[in-house]
Amino acid sequence: MNGALRGFDRLYGLELVSFSDTEVRAQVTVRDELKQPAGLVHGGVYASVAESIASLATALAVLENGDMAMGMANSTSFLRPVTEGVVHAHATRLHRGRTTWVWDVRFSDDRDRTCAVTRMTIAVRPRPDGQPARLP
Repeated sequence: MNGALRGFDRLYGLELVSFSDTEVRAQVTVRDELKQPAGLVHGGVYASVAESIASLATALAVLENGDMAMGMANSTSFLRPVTEGVVHAHATRLHRGRTTWVWDVRFSDDRDRTCAVTRMTIAVRPRPDGQPARLP
């Protein structure tokens, strides 16, 4: 599944650990390039991980119906800073609707302390050409 990651996800180092249409686990190894000036992992990393893993899980589930998935809303609360190690993400699907899916993502550090939480809403829409897409 990591082979399907492209562009920005590869740039910041997203790694998928486990994957289904109800739950996703992923991680990002902390590097200096991912930190804001105070030395903490930048908030954009958390938002990016949440959107990527929720969008990908949703997209794979709706693909065969000729639909596509894209982020619609992303709200992240930061609870504890991460400065080193690995940021772990665990996404759980809360709602599977016809046009929207909703996910909660819990971020933790290497000591399994909750560091951030995200509520992610994914829009499901027909593909413009109406044809099922193929994965790379």
